[in-house]
Amino acid sequence: MILDGVAIVDTFAEAFPMTAARAIITADSTRWAEIAGRTISGYATSVIGCDAEVAVERRMSDRETPDGRPGVSVLAFAFSREALEKAIVNRVGQCVMTCPTTACYNGLPVGEKDIVVGGRLRYFGDGWQISKRLAGRRFWRIPVMDGEFVCEETFGTTKGVAGGNIILMGTDPSGVLEAAEEAATVMRTIEGVILPFPGGIARSGSKVGSKYKKLRASTNTAYAPSLRGTVPTDLPADVRCAYEIVIDGLTLEAVERATAEGVRAAARGERGLVAITSGNYGGKLGPHHVRLHDVLKA
Repeated sequence: MILDGVAIVDTFAEAFPMTAARAIITADSTRWAEIAGRTISGYATSVIGCDAEVAVERRMSDRETPDGRPGVSVLAFAFSREALEKAIVNRVGQCVMTCPTTACYNGLPVGEKDIVVGGRLRYFGDGWQISKRLAGRRFWRIPVMDGEFVCEETFGTTKGVAGGNIILMGTDPSGVLEAAEEAATVMRTIEGVILPFPGGIARSGSKVGSKYKKLRASTNTAYAPSLRGTVPTDLPADVRCAYEIVIDGLTLEAVERATAEGVRAAARGERGLVAITSGNYGGKLGPHHVRLHDVLKA
């Protein structure tokens, strides 16, 4: 398939289930809500080495948030509900409660598979914390130096999808990066999706395993231009650069839509882009196969 002069490889991204939660962070100003959102998303690119994959989903207006203040929505993904609870409690406690004027609320329906967040952080109040229940939801008011930090007691979780991806390959490194940036900007407009790597883009795409037994993953040699001629390569002959965009979503449909929109955005314009593909491991890693040709036709 050729899209705007760019070859779209007939392959698929191999995604896998993860447990997901959504945190709504509010503050007195959009600036401080965004600072908290960026801080809670730090060191959260891949569960290969991080406790969770976390990023800001979108900015929220004061008409959308529980307390009528500006805010951001943050999505977090981990391999289990227990791991997700630990990651969110630590991140909210260290990165949101410490941030001036903020509050933190649950952003998903609650049910049987909830995690406790405010109910654990309340102990920071040293006995002076106050519980409040509104419309069936319990909140904790924890005294801090600029007033009170409000955090919802429980957060809902859902089974999300992580590891969707596209790989952009081209002759001009600056052009490929520009295409990747354009794709990432468009993909972030899809509700229920995050791109957890820096700016949404990964330069160090990985493969499963390594020659060093202690490593779970290592550099994806098939897409490293400097190794062409030394190891088997998946790069076309004239390609000098490749960038990967990893996609996590609350649903498979959201990941598929983001994939399609990202491919279309990247292919537009004269940027030296040669081809777009996806990384997979022959279907052995994850049950969700996001096929590039199928999502573009859909």
